[in-house]
Amino acid sequence: MSLPEPLNQFIKHVETTQTFYGLQEPKSQEWVILDSVNFEEHDVMPLWSTTELASVHIADEWADYVVAPITVADWLEFWVEDLSNDPMVIGVDWRDEDNCAEYALSDYSQAIISIEKYV
Repeated sequence: MSLPEPLNQFIKHVETTQTFYGLQEPKSQEWVILDSVNFEEHDVMPLWSTTELASVHIADEWADYVVAPITVADWLEFWVEDLSNDPMVIGVDWRDEDNCAEYALSDYSQAIISIEKYV
């Protein structure tokens, strides 16, 4: 499968650890979700391939959030179905609202399936 370069780089990082990261508010268990700048009437869930990339964003309105891991297995077992009911896209290694590679949930999940390792 040929992937766009931002998604390809993300997948390469995630393949080894089988884990990627989002930002979660510990008390409410809510995840960071934003309005997409690339897909009208869609939300975007920013995800990062490393804790270091994610932790840069723990500031300002997200100062109370923590970097939270999501395993490839959990994504495929739980997240895909839950998110498929909403107009959602995924932002990979998100930097800011103006510089975000966003992908349809189905495209992102297909890329994740391609690297899943069964243990």
